[in-house]
Amino acid sequence: MSPARAEAHDLSVELTTGLTPHDLADLCEATNAAIIEGGGFGWVQSQDRAALARHFRGVLLVPDRSLFIARLDGTVVGSAQLLRPPRNNEAQAFAAQLTHAYIAPYARGYGLARQLVARVEEFAAAAGIRVLNLDVRETQESAIALFEALGYTRWGTHPAYARVDGRTVAGHFYHKLLEPGRGRTTDSLIGGR
Repeated sequence: MSPARAEAHDLSVELTTGLTPHDLADLCEATNAAIIEGGGFGWVQSQDRAALARHFRGVLLVPDRSLFIARLDGTVVGSAQLLRPPRNNEAQAFAAQLTHAYIAPYARGYGLARQLVARVEEFAAAAGIRVLNLDVRETQESAIALFEALGYTRWGTHPAYARVDGRTVAGHFYHKLLEPGRGRTTDSLIGGR
């Protein structure tokens, strides 16, 4: 996609703690479009708007989850969630899960997916997270290409990860080390070289 095409549009990603009825409707529409296109989110069949609305309202209530929304010209067209370990899991407090990251098919090609992941990474690093983990179905080739281009390292594959359209598909597991703003490197903090 040409930089001029992206510059002609207003692109933004934000951490949200509340959704207006209009933003919630846009988010539900974008989510269903991504589900129908095969873009993940766990669901493989489109969901009714009430179920999706309940889901997102619930996400906003969970203390260890952060919801990020992506906008194209002011319209919500995608989201991602950062899931931190519960407070009683001190041993893994340095790591978090990037999950449910997607951009609706009609809003792709503007660089929003990269911007969305970068914003989650920045927020996580500022919160003291040093490792981001994620998993993705093998059928999500665009997502795999994006995460690998952004420096995520595949560390494993589960051969029976999910069932989609009556068949079992593999899933890939990734991690990325996040560098703190100053001080020691992440590698030194987790026992690397």
